[in-house]
Amino acid sequence: MISVAVMGYGTVGSGVVEIIDKNKKKINEKAGDEVSVKYILDLRDFPGDPHQDKFIKDYKILVDDPEVDIVVEALGGIGTAYKFTKEALLAGKSVCTSNKAVVAEHGPELLKIAKENNCTYIFEASVGGGIPIIRPLHTSFTAEKIESITGILNGTTNYMLTKMDEENCDYDEVLKEAQAKGYAEQNPEADVCGYDACRKIAILTSLSCGKTVHYQDIRTEGITNIDKADFEYAKKLNSSIKLLGLSRMENGKCLCIVAPFMVNEKHPLSMVRGVFNAIMVKGNMVGDTLFYGQGAGKLATASAIVADIVDCAVNKGKTIECLWKDEDAILADDSEKYFSYFVRVKKNSFEEISKSLQAEKVLDSENDEIGFVSKKISEEEFLKIKDNYEAAIINYIRILDC
Repeated sequence: MISVAVMGYGTVGSGVVEIIDKNKKKINEKAGDEVSVKYILDLRDFPGDPHQDKFIKDYKILVDDPEVDIVVEALGGIGTAYKFTKEALLAGKSVCTSNKAVVAEHGPELLKIAKENNCTYIFEASVGGGIPIIRPLHTSFTAEKIESITGILNGTTNYMLTKMDEENCDYDEVLKEAQAKGYAEQNPEADVCGYDACRKIAILTSLSCGKTVHYQDIRTEGITNIDKADFEYAKKLNSSIKLLGLSRMENGKCLCIVAPFMVNEKHPLSMVRGVFNAIMVKGNMVGDTLFYGQGAGKLATASAIVADIVDCAVNKGKTIECLWKDEDAILADDSEKYFSYFVRVKKNSFEEISKSLQAEKVLDSENDEIGFVSKKISEEEFLKIKDNYEAAIINYIRILDC
């Protein structure tokens, strides 16, 4: 018998219990033993729930119970989730989670504690929801040197940008619709400002290089400045606009950024619409690979967690290794990042700014502005020019190399 305790009975936690119930036979076959939920930790009451006899309110009960083998952390946030995860690992219980915030902040520490206590800290669902990406990075790509990772890592922003693109909607309009449909929180900052995608690309980059990339050190820009005019220009460039998490490994350094990019229609990521996520991984031998699917949602995320539960059950009493050292990776600075930029400027400033940025393609506008594509320029140099002409530059978007 493999006893599981689920901490948090919200969207993801209840999804884990549902999948274990519905797919019990298949899960038990894969695990080589019977997998059963013994406890569900939540401070709320759920009258009439079929698992009423399993609810507890004191996490010490599950931590102190020697029969509990695996703990699912579905609490969200950092403080309490980190504390409970750490105590479970110290007690020799494997922990499965989708909590990207805890993984990004404390991943190396928790992996070390797990190894010292012959258990596993595992987090497939923390990036890409139901898309398998963590496991492939440290199993399927074992023989590869990862050269780059480029991903649409947030379903909320991809849904919003898709609506703006296809239906000519305003940002405020699509945000309200995303909130009404439950895709965006009432405080949407983590999504629309890029913080969610930033934590995810930090995790993926850390796993690909084996050292720690701190999400706080990654330049992060969201989609709040994107408007309808940007999409009109994008169409003239045969492109769409996507919020991307981008990571490149060059000369022993990690180049990381989260920002809106113009993506040419020939690029596979340009076709990723709605709430879907997609992650491109380039290996030096295998070349480009693409992982695509639902990046969030109750059952998609829960499915990834249950897969981790099965892995932990098969490896009971052992640690599933994860090559992520508590050692800082070297990050490329702005002088080492080169992009072409699409820039919108006021007409009376076009000549001066376009010379500074060496405009390569100019797009006419009916309004009192001109859009153009710059030459490739370092991030450092571009930001200096942007600051110099702050009043004249209406907006800018980086362009993804095809």
